[in-house]
Amino acid sequence: MILKAIIDEQSYEINVPDALLVEAQGYFDQLDRDMDSGWRMSRDWVENPDRIQRCQIVADKLLTALEAGNEKLGTLMAGYILARLPGVESVELDIQGEIQNTGFLMGRTPATAPAPIQSTGAGLTKLEAMEQAGKDVTQVFKVGRGYRFSVFDHAASLWRDSPLAATEREAARLRQEAFKARYEALLEGVA
Repeated sequence: MILKAIIDEQSYEINVPDALLVEAQGYFDQLDRDMDSGWRMSRDWVENPDRIQRCQIVADKLLTALEAGNEKLGTLMAGYILARLPGVESVELDIQGEIQNTGFLMGRTPATAPAPIQSTGAGLTKLEAMEQAGKDVTQVFKVGRGYRFSVFDHAASLWRDSPLAATEREAARLRQEAFKARYEALLEGVA
């Protein structure tokens, strides 16, 4: 996967191998644990950074890595952003020291996300519907002290986050309900 990093007028394409996204999951989880107890974002202390704020924090580390020519660290930081923000296309890095001003351009469909489904009226086979639902509903992931998952909204062509659940078990139960609803909709031919 490629993440475009924009610094001032200059653009860098960071190629993050798909295998790295899987292999570095433990490292990404450790970054989340480090941010769980809060983080200083420029002059402000953020008690419990949300997903976007966490990616802004990591983007600041990406900027440092790019400035230092540390390609390995830069690739890891880009991998974290790609893993935590499905569908991110680019990051515009703030160079004035204001982490909160770092922005993300969303909009492309992630490589792992399916192409939008057109309603045929007849629906998909059970196997096709199960496979598609698996692509449309992410696994549960940790956000701060809570858990959530994302569901791909084909009508808007973007990922929507579930409500934050207090436990991984509760988030998994909610994910299963979302998966089932998506599966049944696909069987009925609803995109």
